[in-house]
Amino acid sequence: MATSASRPDTGEDTLLDDRALAGIRAKEVLVGKLRSEELFEQTGHYCGVEHLTLKSQDPLAYESFHTRLLSMVITARETSRKISASPGVREVGESVVALFTPDGDSIALSTGIVIHVHTLSRFIKWMIDHNYEDDPGIHPGDIFVNNDPFVADVHQPDLMTVIPIFHDDELIGWAGSVCHEIEIGGVIGGANMGTTAERFGNGLTVTAERIGQNDEIRRDYWIRAEYNLRTPIYWILDQKALLAACLMVRERVGELVESYGMDYYKQAVRQLIEEGRRGHLERMRIMTVPGRYRNPAFSFHLQEGKEGTSPISHDIMLNIPVEIDIRPDGHMTIDFDGATPQSWTPFNCSIAASDGILLVAMTQFMDYDGRVNDGTYYGLDIKAPLGSCMNPDSHLVSIGGVFSVIMPVFGAWARAMSRSYVARGFKEEVFVGMVTTPFLEGGGINHFGQHAGGQNLEGGAQGSGARGIMDGIDNAYAGWNPESDMGNVEIWEQALPNLYLGRRIIPDNYGWGRFRGGATMASTWVFYKTPSWVGHSTLHSDLMFDNAGMCGGYPAPTAKYHHLVRGSDYKQLAAEGKPLAHAEGDPSNPDVLNLGGAYELVEGYFHKLLRDGDIVQFIYNAGGGYGDPLERDLDLVLPDLENGYMTIGAAERVLKVAAHFLESEDRFEIDRDRTTALRDQERDNRRSRAIPVSEWMETERKRVANHELDPRVLRCYAGSFQISERWATEFIEFWGLEPDYKPEA
Repeated sequence: MATSASRPDTGEDTLLDDRALAGIRAKEVLVGKLRSEELFEQTGHYCGVEHLTLKSQDPLAYESFHTRLLSMVITARETSRKISASPGVREVGESVVALFTPDGDSIALSTGIVIHVHTLSRFIKWMIDHNYEDDPGIHPGDIFVNNDPFVADVHQPDLMTVIPIFHDDELIGWAGSVCHEIEIGGVIGGANMGTTAERFGNGLTVTAERIGQNDEIRRDYWIRAEYNLRTPIYWILDQKALLAACLMVRERVGELVESYGMDYYKQAVRQLIEEGRRGHLERMRIMTVPGRYRNPAFSFHLQEGKEGTSPISHDIMLNIPVEIDIRPDGHMTIDFDGATPQSWTPFNCSIAASDGILLVAMTQFMDYDGRVNDGTYYGLDIKAPLGSCMNPDSHLVSIGGVFSVIMPVFGAWARAMSRSYVARGFKEEVFVGMVTTPFLEGGGINHFGQHAGGQNLEGGAQGSGARGIMDGIDNAYAGWNPESDMGNVEIWEQALPNLYLGRRIIPDNYGWGRFRGGATMASTWVFYKTPSWVGHSTLHSDLMFDNAGMCGGYPAPTAKYHHLVRGSDYKQLAAEGKPLAHAEGDPSNPDVLNLGGAYELVEGYFHKLLRDGDIVQFIYNAGGGYGDPLERDLDLVLPDLENGYMTIGAAERVLKVAAHFLESEDRFEIDRDRTTALRDQERDNRRSRAIPVSEWMETERKRVANHELDPRVLRCYAGSFQISERWATEFIEFWGLEPDYKPEA
């Protein structure tokens, strides 16, 4: 057995991967087609690795090696979080650290925003493809940075840093790290830029740039941040944290090479990726049924005439058909054929973000065995039509609202995969999915009298979709970061000019079902000591649910609104000891109405100039339900009533549960006999209202044929017709329309 100080025997079985790749220098790796990709095409195995020899010869040494890889990236991430000043990184955990092969394939990732399993890989491969070895050159101590989604990123707040790792003048890998910036210098303060129609308002952009040499970042890079950001301290200290993490990984890789030897290191990292690929395919074969699975993904955004939007923006409904084809060998193809064309709105998505959201989904619901690397990527294909919102052919469009595009896709993928899990008997793996995660961001003069900006990332802890055997996660989930947090109130109050009057879980605000979606929260803020602060909400879906339920479960209520009170009397009320508004209360008569001032209900996304004394109540999202709400166990209803997750009225209206509160005993009680009667009556009502599917289809067919749909819906379908002949043909055949049918407003 090998110890950490010994060099395990690599054996005499020198495989294709060793013959092809051993001794490759930087020049050979970085010019021309990557050998790892060539060997995969030729052999069907990553780097031609046909046998996991190191694992079979000494499994303990092999597992010890992998454990040390995980330890190094996780330790680097946790250490770098202490360097960062950004609440997004320190509080919410918006960072990740990873190790890569010389040609950019991920070997091991830390915990955190594992949406970057492959986006960092794309960054390295993009530099390889653009011949960075010759210009600007790649040398020991070089530092490269990117946040351009059309190179490799999810969106511009994700600042990514990579450094090359050399050993005796040989490039043996890369260390990489990413963190989410809460202020990026865009057209509004914050990060997501949900009003921009072109990329030029998205903020400070660093496009695959070498920003330092000899492990030192250039002064002009710091100056650029200071001159182009409202709150440069976050970017600057986060950048130092990212570099520190990469340097730690580079140092630990050197220690691994000393312990195990270079030959072992090269073989082991390639075999780990191949093992990840095989493990993914094996789980697909075990857990899913081969075939074609289809789910729609929709979202709807009102842009025309809204405050803060670009004059060239327009209302847009996104149609993103999600089609999954699973082969008997476990290989999966995910196809977005028919997706809405790219647009002059914030709602576009680079191809890197497309595979990013699907790979983070894989790590949560398929490949969660610790082998999180690019092996999964080699086990699937992602097809996104060029020119669509999922893969624009122009880098000039905006991606400011990208999560409003990809989060519905994540939900549709999860529900499609869940049907396959159920077909195999893995009901416990069923997951309804996740909706978009809205945030409030903004910029102006903060409570310290400084020009500033930032994003409140507490939305990293919302309600998840339901599971096949249990309720969704309450107030502790975000699809893009499996280990996210909401952060402490006091930290957000330091960063932004808003004091919390309350942050409470709100009742009845989830997808109902036999198992409900996770409960979510609302925050109530008073803006203080600011003469001018532009508040803006991002990533809402207007007029349309972007996360469905499953198997009879209801969708989550994602079409949101905000309560706004201008010039409130909160100071006087507090001085008099009178109640303040800590939660929404009755939505038709919200508690903020008792705070004086001028009240306004803001529907859709929020974009308002705020001043001292203005109050905003912000409501977050939750996921869909699973199963018929009438089948919900009464033993689950009672705790929801007691914890304030559900009101008595909603319990009776939706679940048909008869409950009442015993004031003398300070507890809720359910009348089980009356509940049974209510549920039986509702089932009778359903049968009386029901019509045959064929009749419903014919009624809807006539509406479609006669163009009796909202003009924005017709424009949406017209876009899908334009981008995909196949999708148009299937639409016509499904509805039994004339062959020359075209959607017309």
